[in-house]
Amino acid sequence: MKNSIFIFLSIFSFSTLFSQTDSLSLKTNKLEEVVLNSTRIDLPLSLNSRTIQVITATDIKNSGLTNVVALLQQISGVDIRRRGVEGMQADLYIRGGSFDQTLLLIDGIKLEDAQTGHHTLNLLPPVDLIERIEVLKGPAARIYGQNAFTGAINIVTKDAGEGSSRISVQAGSYDQKQIRSTLQAKGTKGGLLGHFSYNTSNGYRHNTDFINRNYFVKGNFNVNEIPVQFLGYFSDREFGANGFYATPTATEQYEETEGSLVALSSVIKNEKSVIKPRIYWRRSQDMYVYLRHNPSVYRNLHITNKAGVAVDYSLFSSLGTTGVGIDFSRVNISSNNLGEHDRLMTNLFLEHRFLLLDQKLDITPGIAFNDYSDFGTHFFPGIDFGYAFNSQIRVYGNIGNTYRIPTYTDLYYNDRTTLGNPDLKPESALALELGARYINTNFSFSAAYFNRNSENLIDYVKDTEDALWEANNIQEVTTSGFEFESNISYSISKQPQSLRIGYTYINDDVKGVTEYNFSRYSINSLKNHFTISSFNQWSNNISSGIVLKQAERSLGDPYTVLDLNTQWISTNKKFRVTLLANNIFNEVYTETNLVPMPEANGSVSFEYSF
Repeated sequence: MKNSIFIFLSIFSFSTLFSQTDSLSLKTNKLEEVVLNSTRIDLPLSLNSRTIQVITATDIKNSGLTNVVALLQQISGVDIRRRGVEGMQADLYIRGGSFDQTLLLIDGIKLEDAQTGHHTLNLLPPVDLIERIEVLKGPAARIYGQNAFTGAINIVTKDAGEGSSRISVQAGSYDQKQIRSTLQAKGTKGGLLGHFSYNTSNGYRHNTDFINRNYFVKGNFNVNEIPVQFLGYFSDREFGANGFYATPTATEQYEETEGSLVALSSVIKNEKSVIKPRIYWRRSQDMYVYLRHNPSVYRNLHITNKAGVAVDYSLFSSLGTTGVGIDFSRVNISSNNLGEHDRLMTNLFLEHRFLLLDQKLDITPGIAFNDYSDFGTHFFPGIDFGYAFNSQIRVYGNIGNTYRIPTYTDLYYNDRTTLGNPDLKPESALALELGARYINTNFSFSAAYFNRNSENLIDYVKDTEDALWEANNIQEVTTSGFEFESNISYSISKQPQSLRIGYTYINDDVKGVTEYNFSRYSINSLKNHFTISSFNQWSNNISSGIVLKQAERSLGDPYTVLDLNTQWISTNKKFRVTLLANNIFNEVYTETNLVPMPEANGSVSFEYSF
């Protein structure tokens, strides 16, 4: 079956590229390069000395997808482990790290959850609102502080008042129904963006039904000639969690989550400097019951809040660019299981980008200072370096320390099988990356080697089968690997086409032999991760896409999944119809916790823009 999939994909994608050479012509329009915000000092991708991949608004539209989780699964090295459909519950891993070691940001605002990394993807904006997604692979603790242990993902939302309004409905397998509405308004003093969506399904198996609601508002306005941006976002989810946690036999679990973000920010620029002040508040609520129809047997309720103030400052001079920043925040949790706790966090950073050898060589040393009221003070130095042979070819590298403080679940969780450990130490690592990148208008290629020596990794262990699982700093792991990604854009009969291929290899070397006989969290990285996505515009009105994902973990059987999409858009661009077909060859596989993924399924959506 897997060979058939590869043959099918090869014929479909590559034959379109080479079988019509008479009508094939490469695009020559030079596009304005996007300035990335996923680093403290804003730089175009071509000048960055880190591995960063970008999913643009055009990529999102061409994919026809309706959730960010499905989009991220198309990026090699990004391991999304889903429980169910539509990203209702999923965990984010980058380059073999854990779900607690990755950081999510919206418009540069950090959204880590002090309770657990299981909630990282609970507050993903609907795809209608996204301008681009910046995926930063590799350690970013020097840039953002703790939680960016293996990487960070920054979701940049669209400008308020720009673009069209739209409404769409979708129906699909498992009695799935969705409605999305996005409204844009622009006036002389600013713009406004509003969104509401409602998604529901009976589930693809017993007790996997769900309801998801999203409310989003964003506004741009001026105060005494200073631009100010307001953002408000609320998302709530209710879902059956058959086997999602504990063991596969726990078929009656149920969970409700709420996530909200409120923020005010500004960008003040002149020829010599950029200042980015922001103030924000993030709230998360999680209610879990072991037996859905009898909550009194076991029920957890956790509420976390994070409020903070941050300022980033960049100064341009003849010596290069200096970046300085501070992020001060307070986190608290109220939980019937984890108790009442709070911490104060201060994150300071300083870095300077030197340009040498006629601006071909860039060297960016930096250091982060982090102080926690409950974990003390930590310093994390690092350095990025790159050399540009010309405007298209760059080699780069970076090395630095990274870390993660334990979550409140690691520290204080307590049930009939598990004990947290308030004496846990932070996880830490020394990470290295070497890479090369080629960027042209029609073709790009990047490759990187990475190595991460991690210490004090947290695992739940025990000596005997009857003992309780207890959190401990026991693991030392060296994670190494390499990855590449290539993109080609071309045209057939003046219609745009594109093809993206990515591959990541990861090897985990666990050091030493643990003194414990049983371990709950065995290392299970995506040892081999291969992705292909193809977009084909067949006429002015019809396009299609193919996404192939092949995954082989350290433990378990490899699997291959093929998804298809077809879109029709009216000549006046107001109406769009999208057909999605997922797992069309009925691959049997799991991504986490032995939760079986859905068999072949599909959906159809109708969109009207005005």
